Amino acid sequence: MSEAHRIRWQCRRGLLELDLLLTQFLDRHFETLSPANLVTFKRVLDYPDNYLLDLALGKLPPPDAETAALIKLFE
Repeated sequence: MSEAHRIRWQCRRGLLELDLLLTQFLDRHFETLSPANLVTFKRVLDYPDNYLLDLALGKLPPPDAETAALIKLFE
């Protein structure tokens, strides 16, 4: 299984809204993510669904600068 396939599988979540956000993000940005952003994205995928959705929607401040930079790509 390729890394891209593995990451896409991890983007399948319990919240439909989050599934859609993550899938759209991958479709638009996966091929051009820097290695640092890819590491951050993998770390972000470990967050609980509700927390990640709130981050992606801008309802919560990102915990660090790397996550903030990645979240800006969700816009």
